[in-house]
Amino acid sequence: MTSSPRGEATHAIVGRVRRAHGVRGELLIEVMTDAPDAVFASGARIFAGNTAGDLAPNGATLHVEDSRPFKDGLLVTFDEIQDRNAADLWRERYLLVPIEELEPLAEDEVYLHDLVGLEVRRTDGTVVGTVLGYFELAHGILLEIRRGKETVLMPYRDEFIAEVDTEARILVIDPPDGLFE
Repeated sequence: MTSSPRGEATHAIVGRVRRAHGVRGELLIEVMTDAPDAVFASGARIFAGNTAGDLAPNGATLHVEDSRPFKDGLLVTFDEIQDRNAADLWRERYLLVPIEELEPLAEDEVYLHDLVGLEVRRTDGTVVGTVLGYFELAHGILLEIRRGKETVLMPYRDEFIAEVDTEARILVIDPPDGLFE
């Protein structure tokens, strides 16, 4: 995720380049979006990120030529990447799109990057800490919550989330017993 000078998110991560594939510049992409067919459609514009997930300072823009499913990702060809040597330079880099180009969310949905910085409270109003970040794992999402000097990982699951209010910057949780003891 990349932010504006005011701290608002401007771009969202939609994928990460795992490696080059073949000799014609194809890239194997780890998909990090719920709408890969739209994001990686022929002609789509994608911005280059660095290996930390920030928008690359060189501002490189890529245009999707073609994409197709491959194992647990996508093989994507970009107009700007024509051979394996050029493709190898993209290994482990993130790909981003402007947030305003993403599909609108349903009323009960939230972008994960919008959780970062929210104050975390229990259902009784007790302040627990602040969301520092999140990890997208094969078996679910973990929130990284700063509590004083320690960091606690909490599963982001419906049964533990009572309310998400991005306007008020508050996440209300009903955590599993013993998690914040």
